[in-house]
Amino acid sequence: MRLAVALISIPHAAGTGLRLWRLRGEVDRRVFGWFGLASAAGGLVGALLHGDTAEAALGAVFGGLLVLSGLAGFTDWTRRLGLRGWGATTAGALSGLFGGMVGNQGGIRSAALLAFPLSPRAFVATATATALLVDAARMPVYLVTSGRAMLEHVPLIAVLVIGVVVGTLAGEGVLRRLPERAFRMAVSGLLLVLGVYMVARAV
Repeated sequence: MRLAVALISIPHAAGTGLRLWRLRGEVDRRVFGWFGLASAAGGLVGALLHGDTAEAALGAVFGGLLVLSGLAGFTDWTRRLGLRGWGATTAGALSGLFGGMVGNQGGIRSAALLAFPLSPRAFVATATATALLVDAARMPVYLVTSGRAMLEHVPLIAVLVIGVVVGTLAGEGVLRRLPERAFRMAVSGLLLVLGVYMVARAV
């Protein structure tokens, strides 16, 4: 599990960097200021705790949070919540913390960002900028703890990077054509499915 999380951080950072470059003008700087910096701090703490937490218990808690987030998105509860200030900072820190610990902060980050009134492109751009900060905080820890083992999987990492780049470029056209309501329902649906899967696997 520790090596898998470390390996996936490299293609994740490559795809995130490309996506941010292409959407750099869409980042909501106010949301990023509250949310993104707190996520990076949480990601560093989570990476330091990485591997020291019971995997099954963490997966169950993480999955349960995603299920609740998906259901909240379908009912528009997250939008009515209207996170600001300390609420946004706390949500960012928690998303980064879980991301650093289990290597998958995207679900929690998406759930938290649904509470902000962002267009689909601003949503993706702000989430991407936040993700890149989290990657910058957690990857040095992974390289120190798992760097030698990662060298044995360079071909796999290369294939994953290519897939991420192709998917990032292909997804831009879909994003331009997707209405905001459909976008939010799609994100909420994916959160719900991922959460159910993680709870079932942990149990």
